[in-house]
Amino acid sequence: MSILIDCNTICLVQGITGRTGSFHANEMIGYGTQIAGGVTPGRGGSRHPQLNRPIFNSVREAVEATDAQASIIFVPPHDAADAIIEAAEAGIRYCVCITDGIPAQDMLRVKRHLRSRGHMRVTGPNCAGTISPGKSLLGIMPGHIYLPGTVGIVARSGTLGYEAAAQMKSHGIGVSTSVGIGGDPINGSSFRDILACFEEDPGTHAVLLIGEIGGPQEAEAAQFVREHMSKPVAAYIAGLSAPKGRRMGHAGAIIRKSGESAAEKIELLRQAGVSVVPDPSVSPRPWRNSFAARRVPHRSASRCVPEPPTVRLYRRGLRGRVACAVDGITPA
Repeated sequence: MSILIDCNTICLVQGITGRTGSFHANEMIGYGTQIAGGVTPGRGGSRHPQLNRPIFNSVREAVEATDAQASIIFVPPHDAADAIIEAAEAGIRYCVCITDGIPAQDMLRVKRHLRSRGHMRVTGPNCAGTISPGKSLLGIMPGHIYLPGTVGIVARSGTLGYEAAAQMKSHGIGVSTSVGIGGDPINGSSFRDILACFEEDPGTHAVLLIGEIGGPQEAEAAQFVREHMSKPVAAYIAGLSAPKGRRMGHAGAIIRKSGESAAEKIELLRQAGVSVVPDPSVSPRPWRNSFAARRVPHRSASRCVPEPPTVRLYRRGLRGRVACAVDGITPA
């Protein structure tokens, strides 16, 4: 199984007529995602000339015509918050916001609105999106580097998520779903929210968390793992050499106070039983040592693929290190 999206998820692209929206909509369609249409105010009633998908004036109109459950937003920063709220008002259940540079005040308004409605989950802004390998891609990540499997990935950084997925694939470790939550200070979903989804998903047997400096999310994730996670968790935290008070890439990647440095976050995660690897660029061995998974044959990403064989994971020690049993062979 997977979380958030699968091969049956019908999706919309808000901002489909822009250059970026058109390009990535084409990539998602090529992967096999059910892109039913797009939304661009003032362009309703026409069809996209390259993608041959209908264009609607509003998300509500698109949902009524297509029964879409998810949307992805490629809308400029000054209008992106309104686009998220419009999706919620139209009944969308899951929204990915790719847009970077949304003002913090606008995201506070979005958070208040979603808290009062409560039915739509948002990931982003400033994220890479979500992929359930072999099933559906709702984002901007390169789909070919993801192998179907049983390890969930949740990351603030899109490129570090790509790096982890590519190295895992090279060692036959597949992914159930990879979720980018974004690097902005105020985002729609936190590590804690996505970890809860993975904990409930029977198709996810272990989780890889990729964090960075700045903000309290990794500390909250450590507490959630300690109190609620039964599945093994591995982690990598970027920014060990980052100086205090200087933003490093993402808007939220800045150490402003105690508890926001990489070293402090690593210590909190280790205390919670998470296996933290020091450097993901050396080789895929750190991931394999933290959780084991059966090699899953590569399948075409253009259709919904069957689930991989069940792999039972056994927690060992305080660090969350695990062994695996496949086809009834239990580790000694």
